[in-house]
Amino acid sequence: MENAEAVAAVEAALRALRHRDLSARELEERLRAGGFGEPEREAALESLARTGLLDDGRYAAGRARSLAARGAADAFIRHSLGAAGVSRDQIEEALAELEPERERAGTIVARRGVGPRTARYLRGKGFPEDVVAAVVAAAGEDELG
Repeated sequence: MENAEAVAAVEAALRALRHRDLSARELEERLRAGGFGEPEREAALESLARTGLLDDGRYAAGRARSLAARGAADAFIRHSLGAAGVSRDQIEEALAELEPERERAGTIVARRGVGPRTARYLRGKGFPEDVVAAVVAAAGEDELG
């Protein structure tokens, strides 16, 4: 990286990454919005990827864990990571590291209680209807003894 614009692009990218991990696409979009040209953006992304500061696999794993902790289902996480430009393989690897979807739904039901509001909440978080029905029914049976 010889020119001042390329150095400025790397510095801008480092500032963006200081607060949270970003996908390569998200970082490229930020650099584009910052007015950097394509050669400078590409050079900055390549440099950060080479040094390990930009890693879509790490981003996907961390973002998937964060979303799952906030009650998101696999479909919601898949959509979010796909929108960030993460590859299908990296998305599936990140999902494989998570607690199974049904168990996450069960934890939510245990915390929020059994009822139609909880079922709506789960559907809103992207849980499939069969998972919602199964965990709500199982929790209802547990309450009945």
